[in-house]
Amino acid sequence: MATSAVARETVFALRRQIAKIEGTLPERLQAPAGAAPVDANVRGPTADVSPTPGDLTIVRRGLAVAPPDAFVRTGAEALDTALGGGLPKAALSEIHGAATRDAGAVAGFALSLVSLILKQGPRLPVLWIGTAEIFREAGFPYATGLHRLFGIEPEQLLFSEAPRLLDALWTAEEAARMTALAAVFLEIRGSPQRLDLTATRRLHARAQSAGRPVFLLRQAGEPEPTAAPVRLVLSAAPSAPRQTIAGPLAGSIGRPAFTVSIGKSRTALPGQFTLEWNPDERSFEERREGRQERTANPVPVVSASRRGKDPAPASGAVLAFAAVGSPAAGDQPSPGERAAHRRPRRAG
Repeated sequence: MATSAVARETVFALRRQIAKIEGTLPERLQAPAGAAPVDANVRGPTADVSPTPGDLTIVRRGLAVAPPDAFVRTGAEALDTALGGGLPKAALSEIHGAATRDAGAVAGFALSLVSLILKQGPRLPVLWIGTAEIFREAGFPYATGLHRLFGIEPEQLLFSEAPRLLDALWTAEEAARMTALAAVFLEIRGSPQRLDLTATRRLHARAQSAGRPVFLLRQAGEPEPTAAPVRLVLSAAPSAPRQTIAGPLAGSIGRPAFTVSIGKSRTALPGQFTLEWNPDERSFEERREGRQERTANPVPVVSASRRGKDPAPASGAVLAFAAVGSPAAGDQPSPGERAAHRRPRRAG
């Protein structure tokens, strides 16, 4: 009887120790009623079962034991809080686009993450790996817009086009172990069979060992089990109108916007957020639901027209009227008129 009680207490101690390492919720650390807390070094019936002060550890949702610089913070407080501090740096993170038409939104969000990573750490090169199929369908990022929107120099973004998925996975695994790169992106289309738990576990292990983030960009694929601790589902969101000193500019296109959903996380609850990328501050701003314009504008807005005191009013509806004396619909010009139309126009 005493042996079974000690064995049960040993299991409870091991579970508590594993929960501390994984950052599990506090309620999972509670032992059943009547069970005495024990130290993790219990080995036999003569061990001390009294609780020690060092054994009482407060664990919160998320990676509580990780330092603040272990995350890539997006700048959107709600999303960062839901993720427990942001996207982990030394890990594999999955960014999923439901359809091929979302490839632009996924690439834009990925380039925003590159900008955040380069702003927080050394400006090392970034390797973007993809198959010939994905680059043929989605294209390459536009080099001219890299610096203007994300502060990335074109020579900092390296591309590797692999003919097969097997070659792309091998390149990603070798690049993930390198500390000379700021981040590694692997862009895959569809749900290939080779991209399984074993392949993603290797990528995740290499990222943890090198201390560098590896991002798996999935285009038009079904959500499948991977070793990535976090999966974000991306789609494009309607842009808000541009802000001027006279108010929102009707019919204009403002900052890039993304709809971000937490599809999978070991610590966060599911949620959906609408983020706007601020190219001036190089950070994300959350757009509140039901509100298109921001409460504060920390950057200069678009200036009004200088030709007049007030900006020009918006144009009204355009209607088409038949000109007076014009031929009716269906009438054809005479042969003489056709010849006149062909003659060159005289000056003067």
